[in-house]
Amino acid sequence: MSSTHSLLIRRARIILPNGEFMVGDVLTRDRQIVEVAPEILATTPTREIDAQGLTLLPGVIDPQVHFREPGLEHKEDLFTASCACAKGGVTSFLEMPNTRPLTTNQQALDDKLQRASTKCLVNYGFFIGATAENLPDLLTAKPTPGIKIFMGSMHGQLLVDQDTALEAIFAQGDRLIAVHAEDQARINQRRQEFAGIHDPAIHSQIQDNQAALLATKQALRLSKKYQRRLHILHMSTAEEAELLRQDKPSWVTAEVTPQHLMLNTSAYEKIGTLAQMNPPLRSPYDNEALWQALRDGVIDFIATDHAPHTLAEKAQEYPNTPSGMPGVETSLPLMLTAAMQGKCTIAQVAHWMSKAVAVAYGIPNKGAIAPGYDADLVLVDLNTYHPVRREELLTKCGWSPFEGWNLTGWPVTTIVGGEIVYEKGQLNTSVRGQALTFS
Repeated sequence: MSSTHSLLIRRARIILPNGEFMVGDVLTRDRQIVEVAPEILATTPTREIDAQGLTLLPGVIDPQVHFREPGLEHKEDLFTASCACAKGGVTSFLEMPNTRPLTTNQQALDDKLQRASTKCLVNYGFFIGATAENLPDLLTAKPTPGIKIFMGSMHGQLLVDQDTALEAIFAQGDRLIAVHAEDQARINQRRQEFAGIHDPAIHSQIQDNQAALLATKQALRLSKKYQRRLHILHMSTAEEAELLRQDKPSWVTAEVTPQHLMLNTSAYEKIGTLAQMNPPLRSPYDNEALWQALRDGVIDFIATDHAPHTLAEKAQEYPNTPSGMPGVETSLPLMLTAAMQGKCTIAQVAHWMSKAVAVAYGIPNKGAIAPGYDADLVLVDLNTYHPVRREELLTKCGWSPFEGWNLTGWPVTTIVGGEIVYEKGQLNTSVRGQALTFS
């Protein structure tokens, strides 16, 4: 490679920062975009791509994934997960702390950063997990996008469901707090009520809408009391959307997953425990309420909550089955297919999956196609449909809840830091992403 690496993308349909489209060229040098114009002349780039007929979007930033390393690498690891990211147009991710050991101190955070620097094809950041005891670590560990609190549907040290512990975390420091909002006391009570039922569909009744609403209300109350930056992870209910519609301070953000927008409780009949996740799938009414909240800006962005488990683990009998499903390979095509169906616009998808995430987490120079921004880009084909096929997935778990869905907007080329990491089905596994920074 020459000392200066440059890439010229020609004749792409480019989404501009204002949401409008322009057919033209983009020039990147080293890791940055240096020029965007209808035609770029007089340059001899290291590499040139003819993107005629393709749409150029900012690379996806997935702000909630579980990549299982260290400790649970039989499900997924940082290399396999980042390969799946590259195939899905995800150029940056924020990963959660429920690995083994838990990411609850600087040493564990440093270990993940070191692993990622040698294994990840895309950019990376790691949350620090709250326990009832690690408040000093929550105030000092860095770099991190924020503190993750599991208010429910978790066991062990990462479950923080006692009011005094929650209050202490919200009261000290100013770092963003991201909550998994489910009320553990209600879940425990309903687990007893529905004990002995092995139909996985009961999962959505045990961890019901009320369990989510109670916890979101509590997080919102603490956030307002301390004016503390709050992010509500994977919002799943119409009731939570309505709560935020009526009362959403300027320092609060929320996200939704494609699963909660597009799957509902009918999925249990079709795919059984593969439909089991936390918070659970809801009703078609909830799907529509979440879509409306997303379009109205009540919900700020999209995350996948990519949480892979093996098919053998998922084949156990409920309630012994783990909750979670993979998502990084399908999230962008799912959302772009929804845009083509008129549920939203392509500009909205780019905003929800890139720019809005960068803004919420203070990630500089990401989320737009403009000079000075990082050259994290994805070229997608909106003219061709292709089904989700198990044998084509790169996630180690090897399955998707969306198997068989016919989608458009599949990535043709994914670019990380100005280098092609995925092109027409082929990975360039020599590319390495960088650690994200957060302001």
